[in-house]
This record gives sequence, structure tokens and C-alpha cells, in this order.
Amino acid sequence: YRPDNATLIVSGRFDPAQVRAWVGQSFGPIARPAVPLPRLPTLDPAQEGEREVTLRRAGGVPSLLVGYHSVPGAHRDQAAATVLAMIMGDAPSGRLHRRLVASRLAASAWGWTPALHDPGYLMFGAEVAPEQPVAPARQALLETLESVGREPITAEEFERAQARWLKSWEQGFSDPERVGVRLSEAVALGDWRLHFLIRDRVRELTREDVQRFAVRRLLPANRTLGAFVPTAEVARAPAPEFADLSREMQSFRPREAAAAAEGFDAAPLAIEQRTQRGRIGTLQYALLPKGTRGQVALATLRLHVGDAESLRGKADTAALMTALLDKGSARMNRQQIQDRLDALRAEVSFGFSMGVLTTRVQARRDSLMPALELAIELLRQPRFDPAVLEEVRQRALASLERGRKEPESLVDNALDRHGNPYLPGDLRYEPTFDERAQSLRAVSVADLAEFHARFVGAAQAEFAAVGDFDAGPLPFAMAARLAGWVAPMPVARIPQPMTETPPARLVFQTPDKQNAVLVLRQHVALSDRDDDYPALLLANYLLGQGGQSRLWTRIREREGLSYSVASWVAWNPYESASTWQASAIFAPANRAAVEAALMQEIERALAQGFSAEEVAQGRDGLLSFRRLSLAQDARLVGTLAFQMEQGETMGRIEEINQAISRLGVDQVNAALRRHLRPNQFVVGMGGDFR
Repeated sequence: YRPDNATLIVSGRFDPAQVRAWVGQSFGPIARPAVPLPRLPTLDPAQEGEREVTLRRAGGVPSLLVGYHSVPGAHRDQAAATVLAMIMGDAPSGRLHRRLVASRLAASAWGWTPALHDPGYLMFGAEVAPEQPVAPARQALLETLESVGREPITAEEFERAQARWLKSWEQGFSDPERVGVRLSEAVALGDWRLHFLIRDRVRELTREDVQRFAVRRLLPANRTLGAFVPTAEVARAPAPEFADLSREMQSFRPREAAAAAEGFDAAPLAIEQRTQRGRIGTLQYALLPKGTRGQVALATLRLHVGDAESLRGKADTAALMTALLDKGSARMNRQQIQDRLDALRAEVSFGFSMGVLTTRVQARRDSLMPALELAIELLRQPRFDPAVLEEVRQRALASLERGRKEPESLVDNALDRHGNPYLPGDLRYEPTFDERAQSLRAVSVADLAEFHARFVGAAQAEFAAVGDFDAGPLPFAMAARLAGWVAPMPVARIPQPMTETPPARLVFQTPDKQNAVLVLRQHVALSDRDDDYPALLLANYLLGQGGQSRLWTRIREREGLSYSVASWVAWNPYESASTWQASAIFAPANRAAVEAALMQEIERALAQGFSAEEVAQGRDGLLSFRRLSLAQDARLVGTLAFQMEQGETMGRIEEINQAISRLGVDQVNAALRRHLRPNQFVVGMGGDFR
């Protein structure tokens, strides 16, 4: 921990001169150490045989990991390693997916390689469903990886992976936060320009480069999967080497700088002034065109589906249908859809929650409308392939099985079930693990098709877009493609009224789990429309959400008892029925100390209140956090879409910000005392407390 081993990157909209002055004030007085940073004195020799280790623990699902020694991040071959990991590990085109997941030997498979300062590694993995045997998956995993000499990489595999990686790089370069993080990682490799050099090397890469690298690295002698097995004669991987950074950088040629992003004013009223709102038929829209790095635009389409009664018993049908939407349409299979998205440099995803089907699209200015057209095609004409349904089902069952023995998921399930007044089948009911597994297994392709035909339509739809796009024709084009699409089942919001939950203490033993979790939960008779909303929002920020909150400062920083600790409120935007919750993740041996500290800080806040200084600092911090949220396009587009359902504008956010800015210490303390009642807490705890 020393200044010549640290990097500060500031990304976004700011005054460079002012920031430099602040940096000088904060970091300038720290002296440069007299002793230089140490260098790694030696390199490990090449691995001389397979290594294998087996870990046996209770709970979870079978998983396989296999690693191969690789090159430093600055090495020219890192580009080949990156593309090779995608060729093997991507879905659905990757070799591991096609040979393990598609053949039902595994529930999922993946590949990854990090760029490190020193020689790194290639890592591949597969997760096996509970009812699947491990041995066939293990054999197929190793055979697929180490048969690249007999089955060379094809031009199609190479070009697809290269295009996807370059698309991901470009999308990341449009996000100031991700640019900052990636540049800091490049600095850790030795030079910030490596972020751009790896991009250029991937562009210049050939199929032959990747094939050569794969043949030399994906060798049994270079593999770690389990137990070490001596072998008389093995092919050796190349010896590790340092990257000569000065030599590597000689080939770097800076490309034309990207156009600077617009200096966007994220004040709520400024956003509202620029937002174009309207309605065409059943479609409400809110559009905010603005300049972005890389000419990127984000769009969200929300379709309302059914009501509480008609959706009874269909939670998992809706979930599986949503998961299959991007995996086939009437005219395109899964791979064709992915190839089309790669060609458009776009991403499309779908989600379903409480009767709302959400579509999210990210694309460049010139490809936004084609990407939206593709998304609507997937929504209106899905292909429910039985094999793909089985793949998605197995992945869901594997995740469910893993959750049965994980402290966090066990506690969350128990708390959601405690005091839940709804009957099985209701979307607001929380099923047991067994009930969920039984429901997932019962869903058929016919069920998906019937659900889609009866429920999915645009009778009530909201569309929002933020970023670089032509706003003029966009709402009319969207309305034309959704026109006349009305599902037979009527649409109504699913209410979530206040329920009385008795206090309880729920403790679960999870053998062999190194982390434990503690959760406190209490229902609060407030919505985000009530008068006490701003005051309780700030009170909770001071208690457990802000960077200097009491829970974090004492439990994590001062006493070091937990890995994380926080509190938050899940606000209900309609009924006065929100949920306050605090949680901590910690080593099981610290259970008593964590629980005592958590309760002491809550009781101290209630008894003594927050000081005027705390309230003033917290007020500034909370308002800064809220302003930052509106400067992030992904959050902003979701906010605009949801506001249309609520019948609100950005003016409501400005009203809340103004109310927060006027809060005094008495108001904040009174709100906390009115609504937080430790004697009503439901306490959930899970871990290996033996």
C-alpha cells in the first residue's frame, strides 16, 4: 500500500482543474517511498503433469473446473487466449456448450481468461445438474478442450468469437465507469495503453494464431483439474516468460480518439425538459436523445401481462417462457439470433416480474431500430424449442439445488415465507424449494405456447429510450410494430398490500459453509408517496446504506466482524407496504458479536438519534447518490419507463430531492423512531454454527 503502486482514474463529467487540485490536496502530502517496488524474482517452471484435486462438501451441485497455464496480459498471445476462451466457453455457439449442455451432460459450461501482470491462466468450467452423472461430463469437458489438434478451430468459430469480443469492447468503451475500471486494470499490467493494444491485437488476430496457441497450451501436462498423476512422457507447454513491455509497445499505434461524450446535465428538471413524452394508441413513450460515447442508445419496453387471478399457478411458466424468448423465433434459431445481434453490435434481454414483461435493448445509433425490430419479433413470434426448454429447466433446477444449502438463499426463502398470507399458486406466494422444483419440472412446451398466446400483448405498454438516436420516427415505428397486438386476458396491476408479520427467530444450519448470513426484516406501513418517505430514506442512509453509515463504520471498518453489512428499504410505489431490511455476511464464529453489534447500533440510533452533523453530511451524500443514479443511462431509462406506469415525471424526483434538502435532524430521528421497531423484527440466520 504505497502511492507508487496506486492508480486514480476519474471518468465522467467534471472540471479537470478542480479535480487535479483536490487530488493534490488529498494525495500530494504522501511521500514517495525510498525503497522501490519489489519485482518477482523468479518464474515457476512449466507444469510437468496433470494435477487433480477433489473437494467434498455438503450441499450445492456438482461442478468441474479445469485450468491451463497461460501468458502475461501484455504478451502478444493474450489476444489468442481471450478469443480461445470464447470459442470454447461461449453460449450457445461455444464447443463446451454444444458438446456438454446441448447433449445434457451438464447444465451449463463456460470459459474465461484474465489479463494479469504475471503469467496467467485459462479457466473452463461446467456445472452438472443434480440428476446428471459427473464422469461423462468430466470426460467430455477434457476431450473437448484437448482435441483442438484433431479438430482445428474453424473460420466460423474464430470470426464469431472475434466479432463478439470486439463488440463487447466497444460497448464497454461507451460507459465512463467501465472505461475507468478497464484502464486501471491495464495500468496494473504495466501501461494504460494496453487496453487499446489488446483491442488492436484482437482485430489483427488470425484463426491460425488461435489454433497455434491452443495446441501449445491445452495439453494434459499443462492442466489442473484434480489429483496429480505422474507420466513418463508428456508434451511440455512453453516455459513462462516475462513480457518485454518496451518491445511490445513498439507496435502500438494510437487510433483516432473517440468523440467526447456530451456533458449531460443530470438534474431532474433538466432531464424532464429534454424528455419527449407522448402516447400512440396503447403505447406510452418517453424519449431522451443525447450524445453518448460510441453513439450508444438504451431502450426499455414494458408489457403488462394478466392479473393476480389469471396468473395464478403460472409463475414458473412465465419465467421459463421469458428465458426462451431470446433463444428462437419463427424464422431464426438461437445461433442465428446471436449472430444477428453480433452483426448489429447489440444486446437484447428479457425479464418478468409481477405481471410485467420487460425487454431491454442496447445498440448503436445506426442499429437501434433493427435491434428493436428483432426484439419485437422475438416477443411476438417466439420459438419454444423442446431441447432448449430442457436446457433452461436443468439450469434452473441446478440453481435451485445449489440454493437449498446456501445460507443466503435459505434465509431469504424462510423470511419470504414467514407470515406470507397468499395461497400456493399466487404470484405473491413464496414456494418451498421442493414446490419450485416440482413446478419447474411440470412445465411443457405446450404450456409456454398457451401462456404466450393468452397473456402476452401490448394492451398496456411503456417504451423509453435514452442515448444517441433519432427521436422523430422512433415512437411511430414502435407503435406500428405493436399495433393490434392485444392478448385475450385482461391486464391489471397485482396489488401488494401491507401484511402483519409476527416477530420470529429463524436459524438454519448449513454444514461446511464458510460464510454465514444474518438478516433483520420488518414491514413498514409506508410507500414512496407518503410524507415520511424522504425522512426515512435519509434515516436509513445514515444507519446502513451510506458510505459512512453507522452499521458499516462499526461492524465492517472498526471491528472487522463482517465481510459486508448494510440496510435498505424495498419501497412499494403504490400501497403503504414497504419492507426494511438489514443484513450482514460474516464468518460463522462471529455470529454472536455481529448480531450484538447490529442490534446495539440500531438501538443507539433510536435512543440517541443522529447528530446534526451526521444529518448534514448524509443529506449531501444521499442527494449526490441520487444525482449520480440519473447520470447512468441504464438506470435512467428504467426510471423513465416505470414513471409512465405511475403517471409521474422527473418533477416528482425533484420534489423528493427538495424535501430531502430541507430535512432537519428532528424530522429524521422522528421518522426512524416512528417506523423502526426492533421488537417486531423477523430475524433470519444461516451458517455452519457447530
